[in-house]
Order: sequence, then structure tokens, then C-alpha cells
Amino acid sequence: MKVKVISILEDNYMYLIIEESTQQAVAVDAAVSKRLLEIIQKEGATLKAILTTHHHWDHARGNEELARLFPGLEVYGGDKRVGALTHPVTHNEELKFGSINVRCLLTPGHTMDHVCYFVWEDNSPDAPAAFTGDALFIGGCGKILEGTAEQMYKSLTEVLGTLPMDAKVFCGHEYTARNLKFALQVEPESSIVKDKLAWAKQREEEDLPTVPSTLAEEFLYNPFLRVSEEAVQKFTGKADPVEVFAALCKARNSFRKPKERLNPQAMLAFEWGLFDPLLAKK
Repeated sequence: MKVKVISILEDNYMYLIIEESTQQAVAVDAAVSKRLLEIIQKEGATLKAILTTHHHWDHARGNEELARLFPGLEVYGGDKRVGALTHPVTHNEELKFGSINVRCLLTPGHTMDHVCYFVWEDNSPDAPAAFTGDALFIGGCGKILEGTAEQMYKSLTEVLGTLPMDAKVFCGHEYTARNLKFALQVEPESSIVKDKLAWAKQREEEDLPTVPSTLAEEFLYNPFLRVSEEAVQKFTGKADPVEVFAALCKARNSFRKPKERLNPQAMLAFEWGLFDPLLAKK
């Protein structure tokens, strides 16, 4: 199983999962159809399905065009807001595409329709992969737009946090350096966070992706998976795990700075998945 990391838009990722023996492929968050088609052609692959993590524009915009170009294309997602949806999924539902297996994991919080996909290949020594959209980022987590802090906490700890520790984490955005700057604010004495941040900055300077990490690594430096750690509780002034998580989310939201190239109206639209590129030019 080969995973092609495809950088698109301002800081998004979409992915192409290829079964190398047959060149059949499954796309994750096919937001830019033209770019995806270029990669498919370059790889000599055949697109069989799209896995959509949630309905926002920057994750699902290409679905309709791809469905027109590939009659019978299967499009999976959490609810009817996902464009061109053919297969609404349920929690722990398993899909199979040749030797590639997919477990659908409902992970509400960022949106109520958010789904992560745990993927592995039959008889392969390679580590499995988790495509986490805007739920779990490297060093951080998604902004809570439709759900609650408790829902997001459970999505990260009780669903994603119980996957195999060697699972590779492929997230929906390149937010790693910014996330780790916040993580360092939470745990300023952590040498692990400092080292990972230095690495992420170097990757950023070289215009290289920071994905994937592994779930085991996330538990070492991602504060949203470290709510039971003394330093994290001290930072939030809370002890209950959900309260710690909610306090982290609030602090992180204050820490964030809008993208310099977007005006406030465009940034708000982007956060809610309604981004129109024309707004950025006004």
C-alpha cells in the first residue's frame, strides 16, 4: 500500500491510497479534482472510491466533478452534506478495496459528520494508517465548530487514541509548527516538543510536509492527548480530563492567528467550510 501525500490550497492535504499490485486507488478528501487527476495519471492508477472526512469545502469540493468523470464512483462520508455522497458510513463499519481494508470511525467535534479512516493492507508488514482529517493534527486537534469539547475529547482519546500505536497519522492540514509552538507554551520544559518543533520548522523552510507522524509520537508531544500529565493540568488549572481538554481548546483558540493573506471575512468563512477564494482578494 502506497500513500501519496498531495499538498493543495493554502495548507491542506489530500491523499491517494494505492494498492500497488493492481494500481487501484482510493482518495481521501478529494478537494481539488484537477490535482488529484494529475497524480492518478502520473501513478497509472484507477480511482475506485473517495473517503471524505467531513463536508467542508476544503475537504470535499472535488467530489461532484470526480463523480461525473467516473460514473459509479463510490463516495463515503458521515452525512448528506458530503458532496456526491453514495455511501453514508456508520461507526466501525469496515470497507474493502482489493487488499486494502478501511475501518470508518465516527469522530464528532470539529463537525458532527466527521469521520476518520483507519486503513491497513492484507498480509503487509507496513504499519497501518489513520487519516484523521480535522480531528487529530500533528501536535494538535481541530477547532470545535459543531460538537462539544467532551465529544472531541472522546473522539481523540476513546476512538483514535485506542488505535495501534504504530499507526501513521495523516491529517488534513499542515499546522504542525504552529501546533507545536502552542504545545511548547503548555509544556515549556519538554525537550521532546522542542526537538519536534525544530524539526517542523526545518521542514517548513524546505517546503516539505510534516506528515505522517505516528500515534505513539502524538502521545509524547500533543497536549490534547496528554490531558492527564501534570504539566498540562498545571497549565490549564484543571484536573478533570474533559475540563483540561476544554481549557486547552480555549487557550489554543486565543493562541491562533488568522492567516495573513486572508481578511477576517474570508477567515471566518474558511473556518466554517464556506470559503470563497474571491473573498481573499477583497
